[in-house]
Amino acid sequence: MESKERFSLLLLEPGEYYFEDYIASLAIAKNDAWLNGRLKVCSLSLVFDPKDYYRPIIKIPFTQCESINQSSDEDKSTLNVISKQYIEMLNHNVLEPYKFINEISVFRINLKYAKVDDCLSFILQLHRAASLQTAEHRHMVAAIAYGRQTLIAFDPTWLELGENIIMEVVGQKITPLSINPGRIVLTCLHVYFQPFNNIEVTLYLKIKLSEIKRIIKRRFMLQQVGLELEYELTTQLYLTFKSSEIRDNLYNNLLNQSKVKMEKREKCIMTLKWQYGALSNYDYLLYLNSLADRTFNDLTQYPVFPWVVADYSSITLDLTNPKTFRDLTKPIGALNLERLLKLKERYNEMNSPKFLYGSHYSTPGFVLFYLVRKYPQYMLCLQNGRFDHPDRMFNSLSDTWRNVLNNMSDFKELVPEFYDTDQCSDFLTNKYGIDFGCRHDGRKVGDVELPPWANNHVEFISKLREALECDHVSKNLHNWIDLIFGYKQNGPEAIEANNVFYYLCYEGAVDLNNVRDWNQRHALEVQIMEFGQIPKQIFKKPHPPKTCLLIKDFQQFGIMSKIEQYWNWNKINVSKLFTTTKHRDKATSVKFTEDMKTVWSVGLDAMLKVHCISTQKQLRNVTVRGFPVKFNDLVLPSMYLSTALIATMHGSLIVYDIDCCRVVDDFRAHEDSISSLAWSNNGFLITGSLDCSVRIWKTPQVPWTHIELINSLKAELEHENKITSLALSQDEKLLATGTNVGEIFLWSFLDYSFIQQLPGHAGSVNKMSFSPDCSKLLSCSDDCSFKVFDSLSGLEVYTNTLKCPLKSLAWDGYHVLVGGQNGIMYLWDLEKFELINEVQTHSDGLLAIDVSNDGNMVATAGDRFINVWKISCDV
Repeated sequence: MESKERFSLLLLEPGEYYFEDYIASLAIAKNDAWLNGRLKVCSLSLVFDPKDYYRPIIKIPFTQCESINQSSDEDKSTLNVISKQYIEMLNHNVLEPYKFINEISVFRINLKYAKVDDCLSFILQLHRAASLQTAEHRHMVAAIAYGRQTLIAFDPTWLELGENIIMEVVGQKITPLSINPGRIVLTCLHVYFQPFNNIEVTLYLKIKLSEIKRIIKRRFMLQQVGLELEYELTTQLYLTFKSSEIRDNLYNNLLNQSKVKMEKREKCIMTLKWQYGALSNYDYLLYLNSLADRTFNDLTQYPVFPWVVADYSSITLDLTNPKTFRDLTKPIGALNLERLLKLKERYNEMNSPKFLYGSHYSTPGFVLFYLVRKYPQYMLCLQNGRFDHPDRMFNSLSDTWRNVLNNMSDFKELVPEFYDTDQCSDFLTNKYGIDFGCRHDGRKVGDVELPPWANNHVEFISKLREALECDHVSKNLHNWIDLIFGYKQNGPEAIEANNVFYYLCYEGAVDLNNVRDWNQRHALEVQIMEFGQIPKQIFKKPHPPKTCLLIKDFQQFGIMSKIEQYWNWNKINVSKLFTTTKHRDKATSVKFTEDMKTVWSVGLDAMLKVHCISTQKQLRNVTVRGFPVKFNDLVLPSMYLSTALIATMHGSLIVYDIDCCRVVDDFRAHEDSISSLAWSNNGFLITGSLDCSVRIWKTPQVPWTHIELINSLKAELEHENKITSLALSQDEKLLATGTNVGEIFLWSFLDYSFIQQLPGHAGSVNKMSFSPDCSKLLSCSDDCSFKVFDSLSGLEVYTNTLKCPLKSLAWDGYHVLVGGQNGIMYLWDLEKFELINEVQTHSDGLLAIDVSNDGNMVATAGDRFINVWKISCDV
């Protein structure tokens, strides 16, 4: 049978360097038969990998070597090593605990194509270094490695014709439990990784820049020194560097290459996609983990997923019963109140820095606790060649859940594999047939025992995934995100949420680069690895809940009877139906009536115009006031048929009855220009003014009578700057106000109390609108951007900047029509985050947009005209 090499970095201690190898033969005693194979020279050991892979790999630790010298025989190619202990690994090529041979042994190693003189001095140098304390040894070996690495140059013959080198640095390739140093070379066409040893399959790894899909800055050992490249399908290259400056330099140079065309996965877009149901809970959690520096390449920062199911004893899994689920508002350690009280009692007696939980929810040991059946070689590497005690292994789902609820030192969450339906649940079965030992009751450790509601391991994963995506979890998952990735991760909010871990778990707790004492630095590194690492904080405000509106929900809100055409836009066509007779000055506001029979408009010429949509003819053209006055805004209250409420630049509000052709009411509402109006179906009128106030009026019952100012004014909301925009939510619980300096404020429309200030804009807020379900607020501004905010948390979940100031907008919660100062109407799909169409609607600024109730027509106001457009879609 053809032999093959079995050596890997996982056979070494974590962090151990592998330098080089030699074709050699080995005999353990003078008269023993020689074994052919390869000798590996590593920083802590000599490793011999026999050509016959039924023979064990032999590892000789330098700390156990009594002498290493050249043979005194005539053959100068033989190395003699006397050791008190050696280790046998992979005997008969079987993954099993390593065998430690504790006896004096003499090894004769014959080098086939090299002389002992060529390597003896280097091996002796490593032998002497092994006698040092751990921290000093690591420092010395790093210096030795650096000296050898400087002698290894990148071979320019590997480059293609015309390919030039842009940057060349030394770094480390990170894979689970192993670090391999090498040279990273960036050219105009490729990224090369050239290892300083021959452990990789090829002499160098070569990645086309055009194949790179993502470049992510990563944190390694709580230091910002990592960089991960995703390319091809799901392949990653995870690199770390000596400093963040080197990492950032390579990152910036990569982004500057024209061949690099990365996928856009901005946080705000992904959050919005998740909220709208375009992204599953599983995929969103994977994304957040990646954003928080969690990667499958680093067991110290492995992706973390929540326990969501709390029932592992029932015959059936009832996803309609809230008791089936874990409380996602609490960390694992706070689920059991009795245990939490004991932890808090200990916490209160501690000196600073205090912590509730002495162990983390994700460490390399916890990850491999779950995955030991899939990656047994990782566990052997992590635990010095041993598996865990059979009774402490991952044997049963119900036992593991019971333990994380009750044990005073077990607070671990889950790993993505529990919800990954593409991986065949292989981590739950002992597919390699490994002998993990027997439990106290004599049972051999085999497959993981499942709850009664799962007949097999594939069904178990499928049902867990179904639970993760179900309505109950979707409605509550944002609470767990707050704990792990969000504002409850640290600080006072973490204390209040009982979510406090050991201080070395947090980024920024210590700067390893400033720790000069080698022993102290090593101790800190070990603690960081063993205590686990809190993910990088992503959100500073409460994470918005998932909304995931369906078509029926939009119809329920009465927004569009033909919303289907908006649901899956592939291409939208906008064609002009007609243009109204022109105003004498700029048209500033336009509105469809509820019955969609007429369109009304006002402008700076003090004119009110009404046009019939079916005949496309003008029905009314009224000079509302006898003296010059400019109109800013217009609303058409449904409770007052044929009545328009008009905001003027003189601070007065005009009520005009178009059927009677008369002004019904005209009262001074503000001391300065009324900039915007909003109407409540409960009969409240909201006016915003350049006098820095928002006033809320209770209008008279039908028919309209003159407003008595003192009795009609129900609330006044004072601001420090001029009001430029208003929006009232569909459920009439929230009021948003925007100012000329970009501020956006949220108010309760129930008691008129202030709720919060949103991040806002850098320029005047010109228009705002709530989504039909009231969960989002959309705004546009003179700073050329439009933004989407979560109205509950105030989080900015999406922003986009266009080429000109934005003056107007309309949306249905998914699709945005935004008008620019250049007269262009931009149509955006916020489900796909794509610009669908651009329509030149006016020669001047597009100041107002209104959409008909059925979604089939759009009216735009700009220059002196009102244009009415027909909307049609290719679905």
